[in-house]
Amino acid sequence: MVDRPEEEGLAWQVGIWDKLSAVYEDEVDTRLIPVIRYLIARAELRPGQHVVDLGAGTGSVALQAAAAVGEEGRVTAVDISSEMLTVACARATARSIANIAFAEGRGEAIPAQDESHDTVLASLSLMYVIDRAATAREVARVLRPGGRFVAAVWAGPDLNDIVKFQQTAGSFAPKPPVDGVGPGAMADPSSFLCQLTEAGLEADVEVEVTTFEFPDFESAWEVLAGVTTASLDSALQERAKSAVRELMWPEADEPLEFRNATQYVVATKPHG
Repeated sequence: MVDRPEEEGLAWQVGIWDKLSAVYEDEVDTRLIPVIRYLIARAELRPGQHVVDLGAGTGSVALQAAAAVGEEGRVTAVDISSEMLTVACARATARSIANIAFAEGRGEAIPAQDESHDTVLASLSLMYVIDRAATAREVARVLRPGGRFVAAVWAGPDLNDIVKFQQTAGSFAPKPPVDGVGPGAMADPSSFLCQLTEAGLEADVEVEVTTFEFPDFESAWEVLAGVTTASLDSALQERAKSAVRELMWPEADEPLEFRNATQYVVATKPHG
């Protein structure tokens, strides 16, 4: 059963991700290619495997996983946002990829049978999960013995420019209806590693630094903060913009390279 704050938090997040679907494929997915490449490499996917892509968004991970597991394999792309899944489905259809199924769902209740999948992937989605302990149990439940879980999560703002940008902008927005979610929510992944261990998985974390660039401040603002700060009045929004510019972007018309430390949580389900 979902309690009231969790229900409100889920509805709030669905609203945000639905609105972001229009720009995500064009403006975000291409910048996250290095993150996805490292994720897929750590998953060690093989032909014929069954994969869950948790928090699939517009489908970038699912498309690569589908190619890796081949026609005999299967990918289930799961997301809370129907708008995101619509984009993902359209991308798969345009590429004539038939081994991906799309399902609305969340980490706390993965739409899959017990021990039915070889791999669960979660690319930059766990930071937005409301109940991570429940998600750890769900991952363990759906993985077959010997199965692998690989998740990418951002490091904290001192090591990750996208988190610094979004947390600074977000500090001017209304407080979310639930605590502990957001781009820097898993800067310290140790508690989640413990939750995976308690669920019966053997887990560790590795770090890679990836980069991407925006040509100017305004384009970065629209992509990274436009939706979450849209409800602010113009004066408060300008204060938020000024805070981010002062902290990160002294020349607003110049490009800026974001350096983003990415933490990869890798876990396996023991045999027997």
